[in-house]
Amino acid sequence: MRLDWEWEAGLSAIPLDTEPLALTADCCAVTEGLPCSCAVHLLFTDDAHIRAVNATQRNVDAATDVLSFPTVSYAPGHTARTSRRALRREYDTELNACFLGDILISLEHAAMQAKQYGHSLKRELCYLLAHGLFHLCGYDHTQPDEQKEMRAMEEKALELAGITRDDQSLGTPTDDQLLALAREAMARSYSPYSHFKVGACLLCADGRVFTGSNVENASFGLTNCAERTAVFRAVSEGAKEFTAIAIAAEHAAPWPCGACRQVLNEFAPDLRVLITWENGLVAEATLAQLLPHGFGPAELS
Repeated sequence: MRLDWEWEAGLSAIPLDTEPLALTADCCAVTEGLPCSCAVHLLFTDDAHIRAVNATQRNVDAATDVLSFPTVSYAPGHTARTSRRALRREYDTELNACFLGDILISLEHAAMQAKQYGHSLKRELCYLLAHGLFHLCGYDHTQPDEQKEMRAMEEKALELAGITRDDQSLGTPTDDQLLALAREAMARSYSPYSHFKVGACLLCADGRVFTGSNVENASFGLTNCAERTAVFRAVSEGAKEFTAIAIAAEHAAPWPCGACRQVLNEFAPDLRVLITWENGLVAEATLAQLLPHGFGPAELS
């Protein structure tokens, strides 16, 4: 999922970790099973602005936490997962994705609610984003059965992202979910030279997941692979124990290169490696199979 970020004037100075939000968006896309790459415009604002929007767009004179404005017109009984044709009508050539709509989140309201509910601002913002995204995917909560379905989707996506009420991860993502998150990361590849897009999703022993895409450079030797992007993000967040990595590409089997195998071996010589490529093909190997007689920290002890 591509997020087009925007901050209301003066709010950009507020420290905000956007990585959990980006992961939450990807997890919503995976939970819904979006049939194509999609994009959303996300605006962080304050109560005054969101109240003004409420008044002009919804005839409601009050500040709320989140507002969603979908661009896709879904047929009755359908959501984004079963509406490929409707999504394609919203394809944006500049974004190279189908534009789902706009989401406004009041940081002021979110902070107040996080304190009221006794959880972190991160958890509140991730929930509000998930709530807004599922509205853009065609869900609603005006009726009890609709509310139950939408709430279940939100909780499933947040759990996959490791965002729960007590900020603790629950359960372990399935292989299919890891591969789907790798495909979402692939869509953000920066590969103007090789045109070989790669995405990776690294599963930590504590249940957290970190994604990454390949980032190329005009000085070709400075290019960084998706696997190493994910590893470096994970290590920078204090994670050093990994159990699996999923890697996605478009047209060829994306087995990790030698440099990535060595970096992965530094932390997880017994790592499971899952790959997926054209037409949903999937293969699996262990890192030990890909890097026999690997040299790592144990050899230096």
